[in-house]
Amino acid sequence: MIRLLTRRVLGSAAAAVDLMATAAVTAHAQRTVASRPRPHADRVRLLERLESRYRDAELGGFFAEPRVIAPGSRRVKTFGREGTVTDLSWNSSFTTLDPEVSERYGSARENGVAVARHFRRGSRRPAVILIHGYMAGPFALEERIWPLSRLDQAGFDVVLFTLPFHGLRVRSGRGAVPEFPGEDPRFTVEGFRQAIFDLQNLVGWLFAEGHPRVGAIGMSLGGYTAALLATAEPRLDFVVPVIPLSSLADFAREQGSLSPNADESAAQHALLSSIYRRIDPVARPSLVPPERCLVISAKSDRVTPVAHARRLSVHLRAPLQSFYGGHLLQLGRAEAFERVIELMSAPRASK
Repeated sequence: MIRLLTRRVLGSAAAAVDLMATAAVTAHAQRTVASRPRPHADRVRLLERLESRYRDAELGGFFAEPRVIAPGSRRVKTFGREGTVTDLSWNSSFTTLDPEVSERYGSARENGVAVARHFRRGSRRPAVILIHGYMAGPFALEERIWPLSRLDQAGFDVVLFTLPFHGLRVRSGRGAVPEFPGEDPRFTVEGFRQAIFDLQNLVGWLFAEGHPRVGAIGMSLGGYTAALLATAEPRLDFVVPVIPLSSLADFAREQGSLSPNADESAAQHALLSSIYRRIDPVARPSLVPPERCLVISAKSDRVTPVAHARRLSVHLRAPLQSFYGGHLLQLGRAEAFERVIELMSAPRASK
């Protein structure tokens, strides 16, 4: 009883932290010129034009074909007694589908270089790619967020992947709020296309390096990305979305980014849902077997509430494991990650 009461109190505190952080990010975004809301009629005209453009695009073939990469490497430090930490970088060689944003998208030279940090032991072990959340990505931060030592003890090499326009890939002079994902749906679509392109290229390189199995775990925005990767990359051994986002249109509505008028909001939401369908992991079939999937939610999450995790869990036909903390104050996460370790370590059924 005391333990349950304590968890409820801590859960309430975690929820409060989420709400304060969300309010701070929203206020910062609203102070920028790019985030000033368009009049409803103007916004709907833009969304209708984009929706008509994407309407006939097939789900299959929407992502770029992966390529063989040869990353440059720089040894950063040692990891334990025998491990090494190496920073990888390679030319993303990504091209946009939409000519209207190609120049602006490609003008960010920093984003044209894909980067990852590789924690590796001497023996050839399975690898797990960790995908960070929104406004995150710097390696020093990610090393504190993820349970690297526990994953190492479980027998896995770790790769910290940086999403487009985050971390070292942020445009020079850009503020704290990343360009991707953002208000412009075209930039959001292309950002996820690039993320999947870079991730598939990284998966191929890890196999070429001798890792026998490669899986992906993503947190928040990274959880959405990991689930999306599972619809494009059949070589993934496992996928675990953690406190994930599952619907970009729903998230925009929940964060107050749509019109305050109910009818106008519904119209904008419907158009966004159609535009984002090609990059919606729930709209695309997963290529990872259900028994190799697990979804982790936080009961007190006020950034990506449990409904997002539940939606992905149903689509992936995967178990839903919860901890009692929130999105930022992740109290109880260690217990949930033991389930993740079990899934990662379980042998894959033969085809």
